[in-house]
Amino acid sequence: MRLQKGDPDPDRISTSYVERQNLTMRMGMRRFTRLTNAFSKKVENLSHAVSLHYMHYNFVRVHSSLTITDDDGKTIKQTPAMAAGVTDHVWTLKEIAALLDY
Repeated sequence: MRLQKGDPDPDRISTSYVERQNLTMRMGMRRFTRLTNAFSKKVENLSHAVSLHYMHYNFVRVHSSLTITDDDGKTIKQTPAMAAGVTDHVWTLKEIAALLDY
């Protein structure tokens, strides 16, 4: 028996979203290309690299498709995290570094 959770909308289910995310990650991180100097041999290093990639992608990198116009006609460039309501500003690399536990 297979356990299912949630109530997904069948009209919005598509593998295109996952494939696009995989391509974005492969193109943005050379660690996923075997014959480069950046190829990860340790799973721990790969895990850290993926975490940093997604943190930058969602909190620092402004996406042109997410640009909105406010009531005053001012253009606001957003990150995916801003569009999702997780944060109210574009993060700096300094803010991400401050999250690290040394």
